[in-house]
Amino acid sequence: MKNVENLFDKTISEIDSMLKTKTVVGEPITIEGNTLIPLISVGFGFGAGGGEGTDPKHSAGTGGGTGGGGGVKPVALVIINKDGVRVEPVKSGAASAMEKIAETVSKAATAKS
Repeated sequence: MKNVENLFDKTISEIDSMLKTKTVVGEPITIEGNTLIPLISVGFGFGAGGGEGTDPKHSAGTGGGTGGGGGVKPVALVIINKDGVRVEPVKSGAASAMEKIAETVSKAATAKS
């Protein structure tokens, strides 16, 4: 049981170190006078199990187990330029995020012409 507790504590510690502001607010990207800041959704889940015991009718008992999973996805872009600041939602996935960046750069290039 002590092994499971140690594993659980280590898992919590790792999650704590992962979840910082930069995890959900990405590094700014500057393209043609537009500063783009990605906003990201982070999700995770985990579980731990345990066991112990001794039954004279059966062999000595032990146990253990752990599992987890997670994911990230872009949800919006903060766009800062000469016109001000706006937040554009990302429909779904990285492809849409790239489309939003391309659209912003395209608008900036057209405005320069």
